Amino acid sequence: MAVNVLLLRTAGTNCDRELAHAFTLAGATVEAIHINKLLADPAVLGKYQILGFPGGFSYGDDIASGKILANQLIHHLKAPLRQFIDDGKLAIGICNGFQVLVKSGILPGPMPQLTPEDWHPTTLTYNTCGSFQDRWVTCKSVSSKCAWLKPGQLLDLPVAHGEGRFVPRDAAVLEALKANDQIAFQYVNAKTGEATQEFPANPNGSVEAIAGICDVTGRVLGLMPHPERVSEAVNHPGYTRGNGAPHGLAMFSTAVAYVQEHAAVAV
Repeated sequence: MAVNVLLLRTAGTNCDRELAHAFTLAGATVEAIHINKLLADPAVLGKYQILGFPGGFSYGDDIASGKILANQLIHHLKAPLRQFIDDGKLAIGICNGFQVLVKSGILPGPMPQLTPEDWHPTTLTYNTCGSFQDRWVTCKSVSSKCAWLKPGQLLDLPVAHGEGRFVPRDAAVLEALKANDQIAFQYVNAKTGEATQEFPANPNGSVEAIAGICDVTGRVLGLMPHPERVSEAVNHPGYTRGNGAPHGLAMFSTAVAYVQEHAAVAV
């Protein structure tokens, strides 16, 4: 089965080509379109099985990172996007794309512990170090329900953000994320593999070292690190020393395989 991926672009998007390359290596067919086209014809979504929100600085990060694009989704595309997810399809937001998903309420999404009116229980805000962080980190996949990667895998991934600190509104929201198995990735100590609050292994001070979350279905994922920038071994900083690997590619291959497997079951 052909897996079709839609990448959503707008002013300031700058990681769409890397994301398209990663999905292509994973065997998918990729198309990138401007949000204006989707606003004009939301039915376009029906052609695709995976929706990607690339990184970058959408609308120059005006107001706050991802906020303007998030508002467009809330006010003009909320119903079609909800239908896309409810139809069993996948979505991913990386860095700025994660910020968009969180600030639009698509993530963490509907939770059994919250009312439908309580749609924005988490945010991504300024790094505790007070500066933009451009470095490599090690992340661990920790959710058993996430469709994008099996738990227990360690990934070396780059980060590049100034507003990447994940913060739940309160302890109750954090406990709900844990209970629902929605914490997908954590920043870890590269030597021990244990979650850490220590800088720079945790580059932004995220609560519980959270690097990414998924919705309750496990099919919608958002994360601050950039797996699409490590889709080939040559991208890894250890490549010239013989220990590089395409750590990010596994996520996209897993997602494509998930779509193919579930389509086969549906048939």
